Amino acid sequence: MPSKDAAAAISTGKAWLAVIGIGEDGIAGLGEAAKRAIAEATVVFGGKRHLALAAELIRGEARAWPAPFDSAMADVRALRGSHVCVLASGNPFLHGVGATLARHVPVEEMRVIPAPSAFSLAASRLGWALQETETVSLHGKSIELVRPVLQPGRKIIVLTSDEKGPAAVAALLAGSGFGSSTITVLEALGGPGERVTRSRADGFAMADVNPLNVLAIEVVASRDARVLARAPGLADSLFEHDGQITKREIRAVTLSALAPRRGELLWDIGAGSGSISVEWMLADPSLRAIAIEADAERAARIGRNAAVFGVPALEVVNRRAPEALAGLAAPDAIFVGGGGSDDGVMPAAIEALKAGGRLVANAVTLEMEGVLMALHGRLGGELVRVAIARAAPIGTMNGWKPAMPVTQWSWTKP
Repeated sequence: MPSKDAAAAISTGKAWLAVIGIGEDGIAGLGEAAKRAIAEATVVFGGKRHLALAAELIRGEARAWPAPFDSAMADVRALRGSHVCVLASGNPFLHGVGATLARHVPVEEMRVIPAPSAFSLAASRLGWALQETETVSLHGKSIELVRPVLQPGRKIIVLTSDEKGPAAVAALLAGSGFGSSTITVLEALGGPGERVTRSRADGFAMADVNPLNVLAIEVVASRDARVLARAPGLADSLFEHDGQITKREIRAVTLSALAPRRGELLWDIGAGSGSISVEWMLADPSLRAIAIEADAERAARIGRNAAVFGVPALEVVNRRAPEALAGLAAPDAIFVGGGGSDDGVMPAAIEALKAGGRLVANAVTLEMEGVLMALHGRLGGELVRVAIARAAPIGTMNGWKPAMPVTQWSWTKP
């Protein structure tokens, strides 16, 4: 969505802002239209490296991005109507500044000339079909984000932040059962200092890595590798927990009822180990979750689970509901765990939920079951009893050992 400033802007009917993708080959890799846009600009914005690459063409003022970076693009917007140019790495709309600009400048006022992205250049060097390859940007982000895409036989291209990135990713692979994977480090792609080096993850020992690098990973998993299945209901043993966890079968049913949709926010109230929040976020990279947990030790544990499952953006609120709910972003879905009774949580959750949002609550106690049955009688929705039994030894033989049944109420707010 464009910002209010962009929405309120009256289009000039003319593109005053040129956004030019530039590679490590500098002006040699630019077409005539891109060169002309740089030369005609009264002000050229970009990183110091970009400005140096294009210095021979710049006739106006060269202005480096401020530190810290201003995502509101105030300096660019202040020059609206002038001939302005922004330099970006490769494709400005692939993990680049183009998307940031488009939130503030109407697209009809921009002229964009992209160059090949780092992902495209890496795929071309390796002969990999880009549409069959996972691409992950770790630039300025946690390296844990690579964990969900570590699937046996998969090819992954990873954009790193700096010269430390390759060693950090290699260590993560080796420590998670993927040490036999091949890592290819592609440095300064397209420039005179381009270098391509291969190594096993568990034998990675490169020194003097160029800060501008991309990693290509050919995933090989050992038998005990931490491979995250694509279906909901991951094994309980993958989570760190103290017994306060929604068990895998119930978790799968619960996630089905929560029905995550792209871009949505979940409140996980009484999160325990955070298993529901974690699997919600694993369903799609656009999904967000807030785990609300009163116990400090469990709250810390949720943070650790979020990291090892590759969803470090999971927000943890270490306070008791319903007081903890005040001031949080409005949720698209809410899950309330099965222990205890209501304690005012359900009315607060119902009030906070967006129209059309889903609320799913599980009960294992008679008190909480009574609350859910009353809500079902008053508001409708669906009431389900889920009973699971597992085979277990009985003397010298085996029999079924039932787990505590779970009553689940799911409801969509009108």
